[in-house]
Amino acid sequence: SNAEGCKDIRIIDYEAFGRHFSECRPMHIKTGEWRPPVMSEDKKKEIDKKELKAKIEKATERLSLLERQAREAKIPILITFDGYSAAGKGLQINRLIQAMDPRGFDVYAGGKGGEEAAMHPFLWNYAIKTPADGRIAIFDTSWYRFVQKDLFDGKTKESQLDDAFYDICAFEQQLIDSGMVLIKLFLSISQKEQKRRFEKLEGSKETSWRVNSNDWKRNAQFEKFEKINQNMIERSENKEAPWVIIDANDGDQAGLVIMLAVAERLEKALADRAKGKKAGVYKGPVPEKDQYKYGILSKVDLTKTLEKSEYKEKLAKLQKKLEKLHSELYRQRIPVVLCFEGWDAAGKGGAIKRLTSHMDPRGYKVCPTPAPNSVEKAHHYMWRFWNNVPKDGHVAIYDRTWYGRVMVERIEGFCTEDDWRRAYKEINDFEAHLSHSGAVVLKFWIDIDKDEQEKRFNERMINPAKQWKITDEDWRNREKWDQYEEAVNEMIENTDTELAPWIVVEGNSKYYARIKVLKTVVKALEEKIKEVEKADK
Repeated sequence: SNAEGCKDIRIIDYEAFGRHFSECRPMHIKTGEWRPPVMSEDKKKEIDKKELKAKIEKATERLSLLERQAREAKIPILITFDGYSAAGKGLQINRLIQAMDPRGFDVYAGGKGGEEAAMHPFLWNYAIKTPADGRIAIFDTSWYRFVQKDLFDGKTKESQLDDAFYDICAFEQQLIDSGMVLIKLFLSISQKEQKRRFEKLEGSKETSWRVNSNDWKRNAQFEKFEKINQNMIERSENKEAPWVIIDANDGDQAGLVIMLAVAERLEKALADRAKGKKAGVYKGPVPEKDQYKYGILSKVDLTKTLEKSEYKEKLAKLQKKLEKLHSELYRQRIPVVLCFEGWDAAGKGGAIKRLTSHMDPRGYKVCPTPAPNSVEKAHHYMWRFWNNVPKDGHVAIYDRTWYGRVMVERIEGFCTEDDWRRAYKEINDFEAHLSHSGAVVLKFWIDIDKDEQEKRFNERMINPAKQWKITDEDWRNREKWDQYEEAVNEMIENTDTELAPWIVVEGNSKYYARIKVLKTVVKALEEKIKEVEKADK
């Protein structure tokens, strides 16, 4: 460096050069001043492009390997692309999936969702599409539309925001706790760049349909929409599924960042799995032993009865009311969720039959819940119930429900203790979302005593028309009566909420039980219809 004639020796940080050419800092050895690269802009762009291409190729190989490993490890992955219109979500999704096996992922346009989605709770359209173990679901616009674009456009009310954010955060936590990798990407562009892209899209017949008046309105009021996005990100940040903010002004750079972000999350998930790290560890309070041994079921008066003549008279009146109320539910677009749980042979089917006899069969669905099949087992345990959530104006009647998680699955060891202890909150959150979306949610536990159950079992055994109703498993379950009773007491205490109350039905008398169920439903529907009518005035 002290050699005679050395005037312009430059020291280049090659590590920085590898990251980005603009970070290179040639320095004059004598003066110590930073000088710009002695290279034309065209040459600089050419080198940048080659470096970026090489990095993308490397990231593609890495991501391809990780996707295969995640599939083999049966890790479900959900990736959401949200952000500004014209930020390039579709383009970036297409780039990302080039590294993946096309047999292992599904891409959904989660934007407007159509009429069917509009008639369900806003999370429904996404919950039914959550991935099975080892698969990837990618959403081009996710559930955040409800608190982002729909809020700006006036479709979502400010008064709905608190409930909506609670529902979103609870939904995401359920997915994470089940072992799903949730990756949330937000693509951001400047107001000026968005305008330029809108103009370019409108300039072509093939793409002009992609820009509408609401897009231009959001561009014109960019700062207002930006504040909505900032609030959305702040209120839904989760350390286990953090937002990844992508500068999408440069599409190529954004594509690389997205691939690296996804790869990093998959590597972590695979490392956690290899270490045996468990998702969804329950950290709440654990009840004392025998705390629920003598609970609500020990206080049920099973001597309550009803004479047949009185039963028939009340049944006819209540069924006629239900017929009218069902029509009004449809007119007012009020969804209804009715859940039936109880001991084997308690009379759930009989109560449901009397409940639906005068209802329009096009407006209700009875959803029996057998043991989950292989497809259902590969999904989150709530997935199969999301698929039967009623649309506005319709009634869903569940003959056994998601409460199997804290009863049969708990007692028979089909899930871990962490799983069923977490389920109380997960179930409450799910039912709260149904209620926040306008649904009536009622849950019936039909109670009978052990002697009455044995009597009904024996009647089924000797009746050819009812023998299909009795199985060896029913008899085996009787041996665990005390365990089930304790589990039911705990279940009711932990999930009896104002939004979704439990109704314990005295069931030794079938006549009494059926009338109590119908009276409860009629009263709840009448109150809900009055509430909706009052709100509309």
